[in-house]
Amino acid sequence: MARRCALTGKGVQAGNNVSHSNIKSRRRYLPNLQVASLLSETLGESVRMKLSTQAIRTIEHRGGLDQYLLKAKTADLPTRLRGMKRRLVKAKAEAAA
Repeated sequence: MARRCALTGKGVQAGNNVSHSNIKSRRRYLPNLQVASLLSETLGESVRMKLSTQAIRTIEHRGGLDQYLLKAKTADLPTRLRGMKRRLVKAKAEAAA
């Protein structure tokens, strides 16, 4: 898998190491990615993804994976989570009816 967050798209950046004598050499700045298993309470299943710590904090701040998906724009989500959001909306509608 690539070094890229599944939700935010945050990936590797490039820059320079600058020595005391101002010699520049290329380096990579790697994102802080963690493998996280998130539970969808409505669907009763867990999803395992590589997420940046910022994305994990955002999901927790919004109240879990279900709330994050419901508040997120569908166009901003990756394909895998678009289908999950669709099933989530359908399950919420069935529970309300």
